[in-house]
Amino acid sequence: MFTILPIKGYIDQIDGFYCDGIHAGLKPNGNNDLGFIYTQKPCTVAAIFTENRFQAAPLKHFLQYGEDFKTNFVLINSKNANALTGRKGIEDINKLFSQLDFELVNPVMSSTGVIGNRLPIEKLVAGAKKFDITAKNGENLSKAIMTTDAYPKSCMYEVKLENGTSFKIGAIAKGAGMINPNLATMLCFICTDASAPYSDIKEALKVNSETTFNAISVDGDTSTNDTVMVLANGNSNSYDKEAFAEALRLVMHDMAMLMVADGEGAKKVAAFEVINAASDEQAMIAAKALSNSLLVKTALFGEDPNFGRIASTIGASRIDCDDEKLVISYNDVVVFNKGEICFDAQTEAKAFEVLKKDQYKIICDIGLGDGKFTAYGCDLGYKYVEINADYRS
Repeated sequence: MFTILPIKGYIDQIDGFYCDGIHAGLKPNGNNDLGFIYTQKPCTVAAIFTENRFQAAPLKHFLQYGEDFKTNFVLINSKNANALTGRKGIEDINKLFSQLDFELVNPVMSSTGVIGNRLPIEKLVAGAKKFDITAKNGENLSKAIMTTDAYPKSCMYEVKLENGTSFKIGAIAKGAGMINPNLATMLCFICTDASAPYSDIKEALKVNSETTFNAISVDGDTSTNDTVMVLANGNSNSYDKEAFAEALRLVMHDMAMLMVADGEGAKKVAAFEVINAASDEQAMIAAKALSNSLLVKTALFGEDPNFGRIASTIGASRIDCDDEKLVISYNDVVVFNKGEICFDAQTEAKAFEVLKKDQYKIICDIGLGDGKFTAYGCDLGYKYVEINADYRS
């Protein structure tokens, strides 16, 4: 048995973790753009990355260490992705670390921002040399990793075990655009003082990603730098595999939902709940098709209960389906029921009221089995175009 309690604050509350963020001159508006996570005791580290074939230099640099290594330092910058920079991008990371005065153990780097530019080494070195590695300022760090994010993203939990011990786990993340069900365009750093072994962390990361970061969509694009990283220093001397896996799931779900809610210009978050499909895999295909559909997203933006777009998208996903068995609901408002259109003026008004909310479910009962999956998406409107038409400035 275990108890998981949400707590306030940032990852700096976790014993043994230090972090901060500063302005190093990458963002022209003077906002924070460089940060770090440091531990005196090297951490067990595990990560999952983008499935984009053009992985950025920081990912390739990380993977050069191999499996199950330990690190005591993560350097994170925004505004420059260090992607499509080839071998020189990796060399730039090594050059940067070689010029820092800290005692580093297998340092890793994570970057986000514009693709196709080399790192400004001089600015980054000068900025990093200003770090106070005993600082505990998770808020500054969470702001330093933001790009088009409207707000910083974080969460914290304490896990109390039956034997009287406890551990903490928390995260900071960025992500608002280029988010697609294939991880998401995001950086997420999860820290814990649990004594979690590498194999358990890796397993829990992979399993939980399928229902969290792999189940969200803002715009259907997948970037080059996507990273979910877990750092475990073991300072609590506390651990339970089941409790850790569930706490990690909660952290990853929280971060995923914050990303969808912060979709560039987004005002709505929809859970596309596909039930009674022929299989779980078919339910996943349909749910992700709905969360990715631009026609569905724009209908959400217009608060238009256009169930025809829902049905059409399900059919186009090529799963097994039959309109004589399909039921479509906006929350508890049924608009299509096994071949019958339930869309009189009164029902349309009720559905419209659902779509005026900030969050709601669109439930699609396929009626062919017991497969189920929920994907999460948001609306897409004018602000998204405005932000991405001018992303490099």
